[in-house]
Amino acid sequence: MAESTSKVKKLNLFATILTYAAPSANHHNKGDDTNKILQTISKQGRDYPIISPYAIRDALRRILIEEGLPCNRTRVKTGGAPMVEYQAFPNAEKYADDFLFGFCVTDRTAITENPDLPPKRDSIFRNNLAVGLSSSINIHLQQAPRNTEKSPWNNISETTLLYRQVSYTAYQYPFALSRSDCISKPEWTKTLIKAIGELSEVAGGNSVSYIQMAPRSIIARLTSCRVPGYDTYGFNEEGEFKELDRLLDNELPRGEFWLGGEIVRQMPEEIKQKLEANEDNKVTLKNNPETLLEEISQKFLAEEDK
Repeated sequence: MAESTSKVKKLNLFATILTYAAPSANHHNKGDDTNKILQTISKQGRDYPIISPYAIRDALRRILIEEGLPCNRTRVKTGGAPMVEYQAFPNAEKYADDFLFGFCVTDRTAITENPDLPPKRDSIFRNNLAVGLSSSINIHLQQAPRNTEKSPWNNISETTLLYRQVSYTAYQYPFALSRSDCISKPEWTKTLIKAIGELSEVAGGNSVSYIQMAPRSIIARLTSCRVPGYDTYGFNEEGEFKELDRLLDNELPRGEFWLGGEIVRQMPEEIKQKLEANEDNKVTLKNNPETLLEEISQKFLAEEDK
């Protein structure tokens, strides 16, 4: 995470989002026209479906636009190859997506014509791959019918059987923000954190599947530490967070942790009482993940303590 300045209290937000399970078909042009292969990553000898961090950021950008924030980049849906369009040379002071997600301009002419604007900026919203909890991958067969001779167009010469790899899985992905990076644009940052709670349409290339990426459970830590200090891919296939025992044993500072969603709703009452036992050092527990994100953004971007 970025270093804080002397005028800004050092505070970092680390979080892991667990989504609800759904059929996943994120192919992105792998395989041929009739055999689409899931994007996967190998872990301990097994392949797990993935969704790229870029697809997540692209979906978040669409929400920022819907929320009325000024954004520079939009995706152009016409034409064959994927294309994007910028309104102007990137400007982190003017456009929320340039501020939050960064940019990189290598066009020397454009750089020369904008000498007062930097051509590169790192994303202050750090996120990683969304990785499926299940390694089970199935084949889904779908028929693509041939059009009749009376049709004005025809994609194929004969009816074809399509093979699609599909996995029924939830996903988990981590993200991180540094207060010193965000404090100059608190409203933009609050809108981004809110968007994470409403994330969808992240399925990726060549997929007609609806994959809800809104939080089912959240593990978050607000800390001055530069690293999260816990396994940011710590959910198992049942949706249980294996590092919870470290909080129960006080190995991790309870007062810095926030838990929300299903992990709290299904938590035994005695566990909740233990995590909240010490008023000065208790875990914040919220049944609703959107409520947790709203409250954590307020705390994260609050004015300095007097």
